[in-house]
Amino acid sequence: MTSAPATLDHAGIAARIPHSGRMCLLDALLHWSNEIITCTVHDATDPAHPLRLAGTLPSTCALELASQAMALHGALCAPAGTAVAPGFLASAREVRLHVPRLDDRAAPLQVQAMRVAGDGGQAIYRFELRDATDALLVDGRATVVLNQPLVSPTA
Repeated sequence: MTSAPATLDHAGIAARIPHSGRMCLLDALLHWSNEIITCTVHDATDPAHPLRLAGTLPSTCALELASQAMALHGALCAPAGTAVAPGFLASAREVRLHVPRLDDRAAPLQVQAMRVAGDGGQAIYRFELRDATDALLVDGRATVVLNQPLVSPTA
């Protein structure tokens, strides 16, 4: 990566995170710095949304939205010319679901993640999801483990 752009569209985001096609749930990067990232997310009212369950989009899906924002933040913060550190969500803490579902909220939804601590092996983020009226829908804290392959159980 030569330099990190100030904003990105869906295609630019998909090129930088491990999610592709309809599973890349972020529509646009609005703002980022070394500490914080703000993105808009796919239309939660879309009946074909890939995370819909029994015809609704549960608010628990906000964790996936936040995870994708954190992955994009890591990619944008990586030094130019270096490989992006692979990571996985290790824990979610203090997650508060202020609404039961996301598909009945004013669009567009906005996800923000703020890196509060970390090193080469992990990053801790606070995150929140808000609707177009700025109502807080979901917030919490997540830990991402970096540069560690997932271990598969052996027979």
